[in-house]
Amino acid sequence: MNIQEANFRHRNERREASLLDRGLTFAERTATVAAAAAAEAEEIDQTGRFPKAAIDAARDRKLLGAQIPVEFGGFGASIHDIAEMCYTLGRACSSAAMIFAMHQTKVACLVRHGNGSRYHEALMRRVASEQLLLASSTTEGNNGGNIRCSAAAVEQHHDEISLVRNATVISYGAEADGIVTIARRNSDAAASDQVLLALTKENYTLQRSLAWETLGMRGTCSAGFELKAKASAEQVFPEPYEKIHAHTMTPVAHLCWSSVWAGIAAAAADRAQRFIRKAARGAGGQMPPGAAHFTAAKMSLTKLRALISANLDNYAGREHDERALSAIDFQSSINLLKVEASELAVQTVMSAMRACGLAGYRNDGEFSVGRLLRDVLSAPLMINNERILSNIASSSLMSGVPSSLRD
Repeated sequence: MNIQEANFRHRNERREASLLDRGLTFAERTATVAAAAAAEAEEIDQTGRFPKAAIDAARDRKLLGAQIPVEFGGFGASIHDIAEMCYTLGRACSSAAMIFAMHQTKVACLVRHGNGSRYHEALMRRVASEQLLLASSTTEGNNGGNIRCSAAAVEQHHDEISLVRNATVISYGAEADGIVTIARRNSDAAASDQVLLALTKENYTLQRSLAWETLGMRGTCSAGFELKAKASAEQVFPEPYEKIHAHTMTPVAHLCWSSVWAGIAAAAADRAQRFIRKAARGAGGQMPPGAAHFTAAKMSLTKLRALISANLDNYAGREHDERALSAIDFQSSINLLKVEASELAVQTVMSAMRACGLAGYRNDGEFSVGRLLRDVLSAPLMINNERILSNIASSSLMSGVPSSLRD
C-alpha cells in the first residue's frame, strides 16, 4: 500500500467513525430530507419558490457540509455518497435536488482545492458548523454556457479585490449564504485565464436583472443578477481555475447532475409501474397498451444508472491522481456522461409518460408525469449538449478507438 492509498484509507476510517458518533447513516439523513422535499414539490413547481423546507432539512441533518473533511467538522463524504444523495432527492423534488447538487459541486471545489489556504480552510469549517448554502455563478453576459470564457475581471487593490459581474444566471442566488464565482485573473488577462473566488454574503450585493419564469426546474430560482463584490485577496483560490475546472468542477457537476436526472427518471418509472400494475389488476391480468413503454422506461433507466455508476467508479479511482484526471480519455468520458445521461433521462421520462397515457399527461392525479417531464427537459440545456459535443470533437479525434471490450 502506497502513502496515497494509506491516507485515503485513513480518511475513510475517520469518516466512518465520525458518522458512527453522530448516530445516523447518510441514507437515513437523506430520507428525512427527501420526505420534506416531496411534501412541497408540487407547490414549489406551481409557485416557483425556493424549496426552503427541503434545504432546512438538509441543514438539520448536516448534509450541506457532508463533504467537508472530518478534521474541519464535516463527515468526509465520498463522491459515491453525494451522488446517492442527489439520486434520492431527485426522486422527491427536482429543484431541491438540483440545488443540493450545485451546492455540493462548489463544496467539492472548496475541499479539493482549498487545503493550505487559511481563508478556504476557515470557510470549510463554517460550511460544516453553520451549514452554509453555496451558490454558483458561472454563466455571464453573452457567453451563455461557455464557462471557460469570462468577461468580468478581478481588480486588486493591495490586499483587497473587487469584481462586477453580469451574471445572467445565479441559481438560488438570493437565498444562498455564499457564492462561488469565476472571473478573469485581472483586467489584462485573456478571457480563459480565470480564477475562482469564494464569497460570503458580507462580501457582495446582488441586483436582480432577469426573472426566472421557466417550463421546469422552477424552484431553483435561477434569476439573473449584477454581482458586485469586495473581498480579501485571499478569497481567490490559490490554484488556477483551469485546473479546478478539469479536476473537480466538471467531473463533480456532471456526476451530481446526472444523479439528479436519474432520480427524476426513476420517479417517473415508478409512477408508470404503479399505473401498469393498477391497470392490469383492473383488467384481470391483461397488460394495458402502455406496458411496452414501461419496459422501455425500465431499460433506459437501467442504462442510465449503469452509466453513472461506471463514471463514479472511474472518477473515484482517479480523484487523487492529477495526471489521470487530465487525461484526454477521462475528460472526454466525463463530458459525454453529461450528454448521454441527460438524453437517457428525457427518454426514460417520455417512455413513462406514454406508459401512463392520459393519466400521465394530466397535471392532476397520482400518475401525473408532467412536472417530471418539464423538469428533466432542462437536462440537455444545462451547458447545451451541442456545445459539449462541439468542444470535445478535436480531443475525440486524438483518442484511439478501443480494440477490445475491456480496453
